[in-house]
Amino acid sequence: MRKGNTANARECALSVLVACRRNGAWADAALKAQLGKCALSAQDAALCSRIVYGVMQNELLLNWYLSAYCTQKLDHLQPPLADILRIGAYQILFLDKVPDHAAVSESVELCRTNGRSAASGLVNAVLRKVAQNKSNLPPLPEGNIARLSVAYSHPQWLVKKLVSLLGVEEAEVFLRIDNEASPISVQVNPLKTNEKALVDELRGEGVCVTPHPWVPGCLELSGTGDLTTLSAFYNGRFTVQDAAAHLIVCAADFARGQRVLDVCAAPGGKSFAAAFAMENEGSILSCDLHENKLKRIREGAQRLGITCIETAAVDGRAFREEWAGRFDVVICDVPCSGLGIIRKKPDIRYKDAQEFSALPEIQRAILENSARYVKDGGLLVYSTCTILPEENEQVTDGFLKAHDEFTYEAFSLPNGVSAPGHLTLWPQRDNTDGFYLSRMRRKTHD
Repeated sequence: MRKGNTANARECALSVLVACRRNGAWADAALKAQLGKCALSAQDAALCSRIVYGVMQNELLLNWYLSAYCTQKLDHLQPPLADILRIGAYQILFLDKVPDHAAVSESVELCRTNGRSAASGLVNAVLRKVAQNKSNLPPLPEGNIARLSVAYSHPQWLVKKLVSLLGVEEAEVFLRIDNEASPISVQVNPLKTNEKALVDELRGEGVCVTPHPWVPGCLELSGTGDLTTLSAFYNGRFTVQDAAAHLIVCAADFARGQRVLDVCAAPGGKSFAAAFAMENEGSILSCDLHENKLKRIREGAQRLGITCIETAAVDGRAFREEWAGRFDVVICDVPCSGLGIIRKKPDIRYKDAQEFSALPEIQRAILENSARYVKDGGLLVYSTCTILPEENEQVTDGFLKAHDEFTYEAFSLPNGVSAPGHLTLWPQRDNTDGFYLSRMRRKTHD
């Protein structure tokens, strides 16, 4: 790998994309690992990140255009040639500050440095045609589903689902937002500071800060660089969490001195939000299947000055007799398809729909088991970061039909919206991640 120039950024980006294709790695984790190895400048690291996410966000569109000029099918090319072509085409079509000739020549160089010199002529010819035809690219396919699928690089099954839920016009807005950069949202730690003081501190560190328009204590950041290098982070004055996830506080109605169970707690944001709302008084049991994830929760709690959290490695589907009826609030933020956070994880969209088909059964099992831990009069909160009804209201509606000892209970959001026991938040409507939240009360015995 060459040092000291922007080609390093492209080589690093290619390594990330190859890791995602070959090993099934998530782009955000693979990118973080690769940047740790590459020792790029801040400018090159930013370019690398932009290319990785840009290619992921626009893969179907890039494939559509490249296929018009490539004599071979992209999926028949030897790895990593298709991704080299996508990297070059993305720069030509989306990065105005990168000259076309540089995008072409550096893509040819990627062929040579990755053992594909014989294909350098093909890469050169295809990318030159893309550059020459930038203002006269092939038209998108006809038909709303096919057009939206290619234009916004979402698989047709997902586009069909969104159109059925939202209609064509609003579905297109959702898809467009999915391809925008996701804001970095953080929550103020009231145990250590307040919103005004944190805003001043972050701006003093050169961070651009915008308070969320309707979620108190939520700040949207840009220009942060590596968040962990900020003194405000090191000193535990905020935690990273989207505004939607923070709204668990509204549904859970946490209070000082409560016993709270967070069934699927990693990476810890909801447990931390509970501790903030409880003023660090009471007890929170944060659970996950994997001990390495619990270690992160403990480290986060220590950084934030939270002392009321304990952890336990358990399967959310396995009943623990000693927990039965012991908790004031039980939080079930269950494993889900993640289709509400595509802005953060653009590669989620390319998962096969069949991979999601088993999720509702798992979600129901966790919810059924967790309900047994709620005391009389206590709250059961179910949430996901997806927008699919079969993982959301269909799960909670089905649960309530089978359990008349629970009922939906209304709650209000800070923007004045009243939810009749459950609601779905949408990026295009609410300026949050896509998120489902429900509140169910266990009835008291007469």
